[in-house]
Amino acid sequence: MAAHAFEMGAASFGEPQSPFLSARRVAELLGVTQAELAKLIGIARNTLTAKSGARKVDMALSPVVRILAMASEMAGDENRAAIWFKHQPIPGWAGKTAYDLVGEGKADKVLAYLEAVRSGVYA
Repeated sequence: MAAHAFEMGAASFGEPQSPFLSARRVAELLGVTQAELAKLIGIARNTLTAKSGARKVDMALSPVVRILAMASEMAGDENRAAIWFKHQPIPGWAGKTAYDLVGEGKADKVLAYLEAVRSGVYA
């Protein structure tokens, strides 16, 4: 059931009439520019809007969307998840937020933290 809820949450980040994730939708939710989102996920800004870069953007956005979908499920709301992502320090990471860690290429650490919290372990 939790996996189904996650799939539904992640689906809300899709581009209409497309199998790919929407960089525009993620940027709007996080309240960042396309350039800031591109920097966060480690791709060139022009790649976000190029049709030929859709697969690359999808792969780069995937961890962020997984984090936001899981956080949305836990917080009960996408906006709360976005606020948490940008502003709430994660315990054990010297005051760094999920946004900071994703920018450093550590999205897997954020996902592991969320999974631990969801399983009842709190750091």
